Amino acid sequence: MGRKELAAAKGAVPADLVITNGKIVNVYTGEIYDGGVAISGQTIIAVGEVDYAIGDGTRVIDAGGNYLTPGFIDGHIHPESTSLSISSFANLLLKHGTTAIFTDLHEAGVVGGLAAIESLLDEAARTKLKYYFVVPSHVPFSPNFETSGGHFDTEIIRGALKREDAVGLSEAVSVYIILEFPDLLDSIDATLAAGKSVQGHLPEVHGPEFNAVAVAGVTTDHEAISPDDGLLRLRGGMHLMIREGSAARSLEVILPPILEQKLETSRVSIVTDDLHTVDAVERGHLDDSVRTALKAGTDFARAIQFVTLNAARAFGMDGQIGGLAPGKRADVNITTGPEDFKVLSVIAAGEQVVADGELLAPYPVFPHDDILLSTIHLARPVTAEDLQIRTDIGTSVQVRVMDTLQWIPLTEGRDVTLAVKDGVVQADLEQDVLYIAQVERHGVNGNIGKAFMGGFRMKAGAIASSVGHDNHNIIVLGTNHEDMALAVNRLAEIQGGQVIVKDGAVLGEVAYPILGLLSDLPAEELAAKKTELNAIIRDLGSEIPLPFMFLSFISLAAIPAYAVTDVGFIDVLNQQVLDPVIGPAA
Repeated sequence: MGRKELAAAKGAVPADLVITNGKIVNVYTGEIYDGGVAISGQTIIAVGEVDYAIGDGTRVIDAGGNYLTPGFIDGHIHPESTSLSISSFANLLLKHGTTAIFTDLHEAGVVGGLAAIESLLDEAARTKLKYYFVVPSHVPFSPNFETSGGHFDTEIIRGALKREDAVGLSEAVSVYIILEFPDLLDSIDATLAAGKSVQGHLPEVHGPEFNAVAVAGVTTDHEAISPDDGLLRLRGGMHLMIREGSAARSLEVILPPILEQKLETSRVSIVTDDLHTVDAVERGHLDDSVRTALKAGTDFARAIQFVTLNAARAFGMDGQIGGLAPGKRADVNITTGPEDFKVLSVIAAGEQVVADGELLAPYPVFPHDDILLSTIHLARPVTAEDLQIRTDIGTSVQVRVMDTLQWIPLTEGRDVTLAVKDGVVQADLEQDVLYIAQVERHGVNGNIGKAFMGGFRMKAGAIASSVGHDNHNIIVLGTNHEDMALAVNRLAEIQGGQVIVKDGAVLGEVAYPILGLLSDLPAEELAAKKTELNAIIRDLGSEIPLPFMFLSFISLAAIPAYAVTDVGFIDVLNQQVLDPVIGPAA
C-alpha cells in the first residue's frame, strides 16, 4: 500500500487523474449507475462520488455520459498467434481496451526455452499491457512425438513459478495426466504446493477422464466446443473459458444454453486463445467478444464481467485487477453502450493510452535480445526426395489421410487409394489428397515427418510456415514435392515466416525474424500482408479462410484426431506414430 494513494483516498492530497460524468459498470454487483473514478499513481482510490479527490494538479477527463468499465482481461491468449512483436501486440490490444493478459508465451519457449520467454516478458514490462505469466507445463508439448528447441521440466518449472508475475501452470494436457506422465504430475504438484492454479487443456474429455483431471488439480479449461462440454465443466466445478478467437469461435454455441438455464456465471470468462492478425485488426479483441456476447443475449454488465472480473477470478487475481474499486489497478475503459459497443478511451495502470479510439503514443519497435533472432537451423537444404513417401508394395496403395474440418482445425481420418509411381505414393487432387510434411528446424536432429492431408483443397503449388504448434518446426503442404522443398528452403533463407510457391517461383511471403514466429511490422501492415497471402492461397483453390493458421494446428499432437510432426504421422488419441501407408489397395 502506497502512502500517497492512502492519503489521496482520504482526500488529504489530490488524485492524479479523475474521470467524471460516467456510467459505472459495477462488475461486483451487476449494477450500472452514474459516477466517476479517481486514480492516484497506478491505483484506483475512489469510485462513484469522486469530486472530493479533485484538487490542484488533478487531470480531469469528462466521460461525456459514456460507460466506465474495468480494463479487459484475456485469461488465455498466445500473443505469438498474432505474429506481432511485443510492442506491436501492445499497441493493438490496448487500442481495443485490453489492459491485462494471462499467457504462457509457450510458443516462444518451444523455440528458445525459458530464456526466450523471459526476454519477451522484459520487453512487455516496457508497455502498459500487463502480462501475467502462466508457466508452460511441458516443452516439448507432446513428449516423444516432436522435437523442440526449448525444454521445460519440473525443475525449470519450479524456478519459473517463483517469478513475481507467475500465477500458475498452463495447458496441462488431459491425455498426459490420464497416462500419468511423471514429470507433468510432479509439475502439477509443485504448482499446487506454491498456491497457484493449474490450467487445463482438455479436448474431448468426458466421464471418468474428466473426473481424473479434476482430481489431479486442473481448475480451468478452454477446449469446450459444445453446450454439453460447457455444462460439464461448470457442473464439475471448473472455470469455463469460452473461446472466441480465430481458430475457434464457440461463444454463440456454448453461452446461450447457460443463459437460458439461468446458471451461475461467475466461473465463465471469454478468451481468444489464438487470434489472427487480420481478425484482430478487422474485428478487434475482447471488445468484439463483448459484442458477440450481447448478440447472444447477455445483459451488458454480465458481458463486461466475462472479460474482466471473471477472468481475474480464474487465477485468484481478482483482488488486484478486474473491477472498478478502491485499491485495484487503475485500468479503466470509457465505452459506448450495449447498442453500439466500442471502446473510446483507455487508461492502463493510471495512464491514458487511448483517446477517441486512437493510441496517444504507440510503442516503437524494441531492440531484441540475440536469443530471439536467427533461430532457423536446418540440418541441410531440403530436397524434393526428402519429402516423398515411398513404398515397394506395388502400383497402388491404401493410405490414411487426415482431413481438417473447415470451421475448426480438428482432424478426422479417411482411407483412400492412391497411385504409386516409381515407388513414390502420389497425391490425388481429385480426391483432395495433398502431401504434408514437417521439417525439424532447431538444429537438433534433421527429422522430417510425412503424411497425407485433406481439407485444404489446393489445386497447385505449396505453402510453408515456421509457425507449427507446438514445436514450431517448418510445416509444409503442397501438391508437388519440388514446390514444397523450395518453400522450406526459402523459409530458412528469411529466418522464418510464411511462404507460397507455385511452379518453382515464390508467389508471396512474409518474414518472421523474431523466433521464426513474430514480425516487428505494425498490426495493420502485417494484416495487409497476410490478407494478400490468403488471397493467393484462395487462388490456388483453398476455401479455408485462414489457411496458415489452420496449417499451424496440423502439427499439434495433443489435439485429435491426427497430426504430423517431425517424428511422423501421429494418432493423437492413441499416442502412436503411424505409417500413413496402410497396405496394398483393396
